[in-house]
Amino acid sequence: MSTLVSAGMARSIRKNQGVFIVIALLVALLVFGAVISDRFRTTNNVLNILEQSTGLALVSLGQTLTILTGGIDLSVGSTISLLSTLTSGLINGDASMIAPVIFGILLLGLVIGLINGLLIIWLKVHPLIVTLGTGTVLQGLVLLYSLGPAGKVPKGFTFLAYGKFLGIPLGAIFVVAIFALVGLFITYFRLGRYIYAVGDDDAGARLMGLPRAKVILTVYGFCGFCCALTAIYLTARFGVGQPYTGLNYTLTSITPVVVGGTLLSGGKGGVLGTLLGVYLISLLNNVLNFMDISTHYQLIAQGLIVIAAVSIYVEKRKRI
Repeated sequence: MSTLVSAGMARSIRKNQGVFIVIALLVALLVFGAVISDRFRTTNNVLNILEQSTGLALVSLGQTLTILTGGIDLSVGSTISLLSTLTSGLINGDASMIAPVIFGILLLGLVIGLINGLLIIWLKVHPLIVTLGTGTVLQGLVLLYSLGPAGKVPKGFTFLAYGKFLGIPLGAIFVVAIFALVGLFITYFRLGRYIYAVGDDDAGARLMGLPRAKVILTVYGFCGFCCALTAIYLTARFGVGQPYTGLNYTLTSITPVVVGGTLLSGGKGGVLGTLLGVYLISLLNNVLNFMDISTHYQLIAQGLIVIAAVSIYVEKRKRI
């Protein structure tokens, strides 16, 4: 019996090796940050990290599901920019417009994601090419709508970004809740397990008669929905939508996914690793800020982490 338990624990550790690596890095950064600055250890700083990581967490969640299928969504940045600009432009300071605009933006994000999915299915072209094209189109549309900050939001709207419950940012609570729900979905629901099957062996999934089209539409529709959530949050945080708000998220949204152990080839990984990856990136930026290191070097550090993570996980898969 003890042998079986030990074997099960060993398999669990091997399966979640990426998560354990990220946890180890998080602990190391926490210790390092606590040593270099007394302010790092304050509650306000921890809450600030959680608050700042919300936008990245939401878009990375959607990106995780697309990558699990062996795809990717390079239109996320332009989608966020368009939806953020439309959010503030349509509300334009009118509090009575908040509810209908939020509903419309969430629906539009879902539709954009579904369009990406349909194009991938119909054209039978790699998602990288399809979403790169749709992203370019969306960026053009947002610039046609506005070349600069559009409209404004009422003061109450910023509560979505800065509101707190029991002292914890609402955004951080929402992030944990939605990650938990998606984690349960991909683990215990049949369609969620199909996501792994398609990513692990697309040809095999076709031969087995799995609903590949339904899987593709689900993950890209959800990714568009996550972009809408991100756009609403960023608009509330900055008080206005801008046509370039989301561009940094195009590649940044991939970083926590890869660092968290999800393979770019698909079929391996999960949302827990992505969430930990988000916190790792946010914590790293926070530590570098306390060290007065330029944001340019922060980008270099993130790039090196991605390269290291990809190298580790690719080598691990070769061994398997």
